[in-house]
Amino acid sequence: MNPLLYSVVLSLLPIAELRGGIPYAVANDISLPVAYLVCVASNILVIPALFIFLDTLHHQLYKIGPYKWLFDKMVIRTLRKAETKVGKYGYWGVMLFVAIPLPVTGAYTGTLAAWLLELNKRKAFWYLALGVVIAGVIVSVATLTGVGILRIFTK
Repeated sequence: MNPLLYSVVLSLLPIAELRGGIPYAVANDISLPVAYLVCVASNILVIPALFIFLDTLHHQLYKIGPYKWLFDKMVIRTLRKAETKVGKYGYWGVMLFVAIPLPVTGAYTGTLAAWLLELNKRKAFWYLALGVVIAGVIVSVATLTGVGILRIFTK
């Protein structure tokens, strides 16, 4: 598969998101500006898609046992994090939550938190997108730093 397309797929996945997409692209000789733009744009696409899913299909799927169990487990974990960090600061909290590139703090969890806290979706979208942009910058800097360190030890 084309490395750039693979980076898009990684950026769309809930576990990797752009935290996996950008380093993968750079490791496969895709320039950082291209990797950044493509992976950030792909990760931002998750936000409206997830809002639409949660507002429509979720209610139908929630009637299915395994889906209900998994969703409830995710909601409990997300609410624990969201109430302390996001609930206190609202939209800015959502943005900061997504901007910190740690496991389970990306666009998926941030969007779920915004939905659970019943934030205005249009307004939340822009804060979530800004969080993704900031996370992309942090991941890009970390990727360049990692590549630089590897080059020191592999020469």
